[in-house]
Amino acid sequence: MKLSVLDQSPIAMGETPETALQHTLELAKWTEKLGYHRYWVAEHHNTNGLAISAPEIVMTRIASVTSRIRVGSGGILLPQYSAYKVAEIAKTLAAFFPNRIDIGIGNSPGGSPETRAALIDNPDRNSTEFPRQIADLQGFLHNSLSRDHDFRLVKAGPRIERVPPLWMLGLSERSAKHAAKLGTGFVFGHFIYPGNGVKALQAYQDNFSPSFIMKEPESVVCIFIVCAETEEEAEEHAITQDKWLLNVSKGLGTKVAAIEDIRRHRLSQEDREIIRENRKRCIIGTPESVKQQLLELQEKYQTNEFMVINNIFDFEAKKKSYRLLAEIIL
Repeated sequence: MKLSVLDQSPIAMGETPETALQHTLELAKWTEKLGYHRYWVAEHHNTNGLAISAPEIVMTRIASVTSRIRVGSGGILLPQYSAYKVAEIAKTLAAFFPNRIDIGIGNSPGGSPETRAALIDNPDRNSTEFPRQIADLQGFLHNSLSRDHDFRLVKAGPRIERVPPLWMLGLSERSAKHAAKLGTGFVFGHFIYPGNGVKALQAYQDNFSPSFIMKEPESVVCIFIVCAETEEEAEEHAITQDKWLLNVSKGLGTKVAAIEDIRRHRLSQEDREIIRENRKRCIIGTPESVKQQLLELQEKYQTNEFMVINNIFDFEAKKKSYRLLAEIIL
């Protein structure tokens, strides 16, 4: 089983975005030493609690302070951008860091309608064009646009020989089939919506077509994991992530609150129900219990790689969680 990392660079209460980004660099170096396979960073806009708005810049910094771990985007929000520009970003990164870059592509609007309008390059374009954009991106990366394509004579630079692999992020059978048809990797977001996982990954496996990018299907499942030496310690830290997810679902502030601040306020019955439902997106416990649950999910999903996200308040406890997990899995 391979373990990787997804980092949203969450900002803890009382900390600054600068601190969160420095924590991202520290965590990348730490997980590389522990043997993690990839370190991917997310893209979010118009939020006060997540520090990464330009994943390609953060990827460059992470790759510069590490030497082995693969560095990727989880993901670049392609509907907001030009496929040609994303191809040139990907190739530039790969030129600096050969055979270490992954380009994960998402279909999220990236925020509110106003936020999307501020990002998008064409106000008339909508998300239904995502499959076309992915195909264009693939064509720009591999110089494989069809002869009748409007931009056939436009080449994405720098013109390197080894371009980074493409991965599609998704939550449904539909997105899985798009990834399979184009021959990209597929990352299923169990940490967002676990309900469709088995069907989505099966659809990806069943429909995969080899491509310039990948000859065989490659899938990853992304999941929240909080690991500690005791169940009590794991639960103590996990409540900060619980409250963060609760706030996100309610459209409240997205900074991560401290344990003592959370305990000062009583949760309503509705809040407790939301937290209980959100726990389906997570694994929380001791190394032994986390390992057992991961092995069960591995059998369920038929994948050999899990991407771990951890948005608790205490940064040192977060580092410890990744260490404990690595010690029992890697």
